Amino acid sequence: MSDKLPGGYHGKILRVNLTERRSAIEEIDARFCRKYLGGAGFVGYYALTEIPVDADAFSPDNRLIFATGPLTGLALSGAGRHCVGGLSPLTGGIAKSEAGEAWGAQLKRSGYDALIVEGCADSPVYLSIIDGRPEFHDAAAMWGLKTKETQEAVRG
Repeated sequence: MSDKLPGGYHGKILRVNLTERRSAIEEIDARFCRKYLGGAGFVGYYALTEIPVDADAFSPDNRLIFATGPLTGLALSGAGRHCVGGLSPLTGGIAKSEAGEAWGAQLKRSGYDALIVEGCADSPVYLSIIDGRPEFHDAAAMWGLKTKETQEAVRG
């Protein structure tokens, strides 16, 4: 098996810790990409290996995992998908969902195959990724705004 990273992968996971307001980039190799394929495979792997068995869904021990697949962002019908998962507050088990539109492609274009959010912020924040660099921003002024108003405020 080749050690060369398969097409469609950047080989990077962005990990964000809201408690400490820090981020780290983790590299994944060809073997990992071939074994888990992206999307639901990445979500399943990180959820099962990192979320403690006795964690509460609303605790900082949970993870919110966003993962793209190797086709995410290509100009193909159906290639705008990404997967989101973590510990479900409804069932207490690991749950995942698939979504479409531009968000997955934007994550992929930022240079990452997945985003893992952990911890708990002490005040409202949002994350931007510009030229591959993650930055935390104060979001206190946006607290309570409707979705469209929040989008406009973030886009400035």
